[in-house]
Amino acid sequence: MLIYLVAGARPNFMKIAPIVRALGQQELLRFKIIHTGQHYDREMNDVFFEELGIPQPDVFMAAGGGSHAQQTAKIMVAFEELCVAEPPAAVLVVGDVNSTLACSIVAKKLNIPVAHVEAGLRSGDMAMPEEINRLVTDAITDWFFVTEPSAVEHLRREGKAESAVHYVGHVMVDNVLYQADKLTRADTSGFETAAFKAAQAGGRYGVVTLHRPSNVDDAATFTRIAGALKEISGELPLIFPVHPRTRANLEKFGIDLGPNITLAGPQAYMAFLNLWKDAAVVLTDSGGLQEETTALGVPCVTIRENTERPVTVDEGSNVLAGTDPAAILREARKVLAGQGKQGRRPHLWDGKAAERIVAILANELAKPVAKAA
Repeated sequence: MLIYLVAGARPNFMKIAPIVRALGQQELLRFKIIHTGQHYDREMNDVFFEELGIPQPDVFMAAGGGSHAQQTAKIMVAFEELCVAEPPAAVLVVGDVNSTLACSIVAKKLNIPVAHVEAGLRSGDMAMPEEINRLVTDAITDWFFVTEPSAVEHLRREGKAESAVHYVGHVMVDNVLYQADKLTRADTSGFETAAFKAAQAGGRYGVVTLHRPSNVDDAATFTRIAGALKEISGELPLIFPVHPRTRANLEKFGIDLGPNITLAGPQAYMAFLNLWKDAAVVLTDSGGLQEETTALGVPCVTIRENTERPVTVDEGSNVLAGTDPAAILREARKVLAGQGKQGRRPHLWDGKAAERIVAILANELAKPVAKAA
């Protein structure tokens, strides 16, 4: 039985990689990796897929950019053609990008069942495009693969059948544990940021990532956050791999981060993991990084007013600081003073989520065959 694994942006490939590896350990299900081309950057080359331990995508749609409507429409048209030409037994989508939404709708209208990995997450913020994608995808999903208790509760309140909701752990954690283990045997001296790490006295430094429009597209908000980062950098050197839009806005708004914040370009996965896993603190607005830091026990200060991943705050090493500079400073200084929270890795974040997902899918997809027999 054929499953389409849909990925549209670089983080999606981190999520499907453990599923690909788990699918390779069984014989009932075969798969094709569908790259919608929603994002395509220079780092997604042969080495990228080799690092993840997965083959190159079977299909590349080259959807590209455009507005949300244009991008979603291009993906839907291309994916419908694919599903009509070779109908799969199921479509598996991950996360909350436009590709997740587009391919779910197409599959469901063709009566192809949908599996959503990372289902049930909610921020409550309808200004986030990702929140709309999550809600619509989960409205038509057949099998919900859930990472944390809050997601189970959201799906329950939304009336989903208990039998369709599967609390399996987190494939992103599967991947970060897999890659961190590979790093212990890798030569990291060639990474762009290796010199920065080696130059830090006592090995102490912090890592910054910012990319959310609410943080970096508004001059006043970005200036306030930058002021807090600049002050923190007086106490701890920071390195900031800068998203292209974020860099453009730094220049557009004339924001000066000072001499103690090192700007770097976007990082390949292994190079970035090698950087942040040894950081004294990570300051970020990334959803995925909140989870990955919790998986490895790295202190994380999230520069957002809400999070769809509350388990990282309730149990993990993450604190939600908001965007007020005083709060960002306060939480960062707690970490630097050794008074940061002591988190733990949540239940089932054990590196085996993908194995559970594949076992459940194999069982579910075998049911009609068993009845027909």
